[in-house]
Amino acid sequence: MSGDGEDRRVGRRSRVAKAAGLTLAGVLVLGVATGGWLYWHLNGNIKSVDIDNALGDDRPAKAVTAPSLSPSPSPSPSASASASPLPSEALNILVLGSDSRSGKENQELGGGDSSGARSDTAMVVHIDAGRTAATVVSIPRDTLVTRPSCPLDDGGSTAAAYGAMFNSAYSVGGPVCAVKTVESITDVRMDHYIEIDFSGFAKLVNALGGVTVTTDEDIDDSSSHLTLKAGTHHLDGKQALALARTRHGIGGGSDLGRIGLQQKLVKALLEQISSTDLLTSPTKLYEVADAVTGSLTTDTGLDSLSELMRLGQSLKGLSADQVKTVTMPVVRAPSDANRVVADEPGASELWKSLR
Repeated sequence: MSGDGEDRRVGRRSRVAKAAGLTLAGVLVLGVATGGWLYWHLNGNIKSVDIDNALGDDRPAKAVTAPSLSPSPSPSPSASASASPLPSEALNILVLGSDSRSGKENQELGGGDSSGARSDTAMVVHIDAGRTAATVVSIPRDTLVTRPSCPLDDGGSTAAAYGAMFNSAYSVGGPVCAVKTVESITDVRMDHYIEIDFSGFAKLVNALGGVTVTTDEDIDDSSSHLTLKAGTHHLDGKQALALARTRHGIGGGSDLGRIGLQQKLVKALLEQISSTDLLTSPTKLYEVADAVTGSLTTDTGLDSLSELMRLGQSLKGLSADQVKTVTMPVVRAPSDANRVVADEPGASELWKSLR
């Protein structure tokens, strides 16, 4: 294997790892260059949920680390005076893909009635102290769990449920219950929450000009309305979303097969972002930023472009080869062959490694 080939691969991984941070930086530059209107428009797109206030102290303790602070990059001497150090402590972020049916666009992409919503995709992203390594853990939506009682906006609470499907937490109590359920089954504190819905994901892929994915087997899923031969395909937003939702006909029809496709799609999307020169195209940059922020829900700690940018900048030392993707160990549920339960002690050992 040639040194030149290895250098090219290392360079590509580096571009992928830094793509999110550079895109966020470009959004801020775009906002400043247009008198701030675009910045405030995009900033106003972001929806947030005050999860910390809703859950209070009834949750796992925050991890105790001794962060080393690195100076925040400054675009000018005047900015340098007010710049604060970038954080580098360990983080756990719950990332959900929501199959919300609210709004015409989501209904067209997801089907179903307008009142239903579930967490179609769930990943716990653990970033190590120093932010140079990360682990992404997928939680199968079909996992049977004990769903705790969760607070509701009206001051009431949901009832605890035993042997409930994991993704039902979002259905009955929204982001707050999703976070509380994850913390309950993992005993790991979620420092942040990020959610993107159907239409936002499809718009992002379209704004990037599509995404190229290689599938290992034929796909013919009447539920996701996707038919693909094994091989390499360039997908538009609607097709990419269908791929992320596909489960029938692959991996025995279980959610584990879908998780494999989702992880493949995420990597392909990062490659597409890194290969698209967003910083030299203000129009495309705006389209991508508007697509993301328009369908993004976060906790109140990440509900502004400046906060998202600081997160992106703090990850500048994270290379793609230091990101590990795994799935929570599960086995078939004794009570239902179509469901799974955590495989112990493997699952507990995995979560313990992230505390």
